[in-house]
Amino acid sequence: MSDNHMIRNIYHMLAYAFEALRKDDWDTLAAEDFEHIHDLLAAILVYGIPIQIKRGLHRDYLRQEGGIAGVRGQILISETLRQQTLPQGRLVCAYDEFVTDTPHNRILKTTMLLLLRHGSVNAVRKQILRKLLLYFAEVHEIAPAAIHWTALKYHRNNASYRLLLGICQLVIEDLLLTTEKGTHRLANYFSAKAMHWIYEHFVRNYYRAEHTDLRVSAMHVKWDTTTPSRYLPAMKTDVSLEKNGKRLIIDTKYYCHTMQTNEKYTSTTFISHNLYQIYAYVKNCDTHRTGNVAGVLLYAMTDEAITPNEDMMIAGSRISVKTLDLGQDWSEIRRQLDQFCSWF
Repeated sequence: MSDNHMIRNIYHMLAYAFEALRKDDWDTLAAEDFEHIHDLLAAILVYGIPIQIKRGLHRDYLRQEGGIAGVRGQILISETLRQQTLPQGRLVCAYDEFVTDTPHNRILKTTMLLLLRHGSVNAVRKQILRKLLLYFAEVHEIAPAAIHWTALKYHRNNASYRLLLGICQLVIEDLLLTTEKGTHRLANYFSAKAMHWIYEHFVRNYYRAEHTDLRVSAMHVKWDTTTPSRYLPAMKTDVSLEKNGKRLIIDTKYYCHTMQTNEKYTSTTFISHNLYQIYAYVKNCDTHRTGNVAGVLLYAMTDEAITPNEDMMIAGSRISVKTLDLGQDWSEIRRQLDQFCSWF
C-alpha cells in the first residue's frame, strides 16, 4: 500500500477523532496528496491557525516583574535595593499584564517552529508557517518536555484552541520522524497511547457524524447489584449506539495482538479479559435480560495469522469479536463500520 493511501486514511481518522475537522470546510484538505504525516498535520495547522488569528489570539493576565519608571502593581523593595534601580528613578514592581504570551500560544509557536525545522513539510506550507509566526512575535517558545497537557484550561473564550492544541500534541509527543518510504504503518507515526485515543474517538465520532439517526455516546454502565459497594470499578463504554430500544456497545482495542496463545497447550483463544469486559458491559446494561443489548470487541487489524471475526450468542446476548483493517481503502472501512448498524 502506498504512503499516500495510508496517510489519506490517517486524515479520515483524524477528521472524525477531532470532530471540528469536519467543519469550516476542513474536508478540502482530504483532496490533497500528502507524502508525510507531519506535512498533513502542518496543513491542518496552516488552515486552522489563521482562523484562530481572525477570532483573536488568546490573551490572559500574566505576572510580570521588572524595573519601571513610576509605580505599577506591587513594589518589590528588596529587589529594588538589590538591583540598585533607585538612582535611575526606577522601581522593581510585580504586576499583571494582559498579554498573548500564554501557554496555549506558546505551544502553537513551538509546534510551528518544530515543523519548520523538519524537512518533510511542503515548502509552500513552510512559507506560510513563517508568515504566521509574525503574529506570535511576543510569544515565547517553550521546551516540549515542559508542556503539561492536562494542566491546560479551556473556557468559552479559548475553546477553539482544543483542536489546534490536539494537533500540536500529536506533533510534539507522538510524531516519529522517519525517512523510510513505502512501508509505513499507522502505528509508526503515533505512540500506542495516542493511537488508542484516536481509534476510539474516530469510531465514536464516525457514527455521530454519519448516522444521525443513532444516539451515540460513551456511556457509563451501572452494576446490576442489590448490594452496591464503593469499591466496584467504573464501567465506561468507548462507544454506545442506541435506536428503537436497542443498544450496541462497541469496545475499541488498539493492540499489537488481537488473540492470545497458550504456549503450553499450543492453543489460540480470544483475549480473555477483553471478552469478560464486553460481556460484563452487556449483561449489566441489559438488566431485564431482553437480549436488546449487544456487544462488539473491535480490534484494529494486525499481521497475526489468526484475527477474530466472529458473532456469538452467549447466555442470550449477541457478542461479536471483529477486526477493522485500517490499511484498506476508505470506502471499505466505511462499509465495515456501517455494517454494524444492521443490528438495529
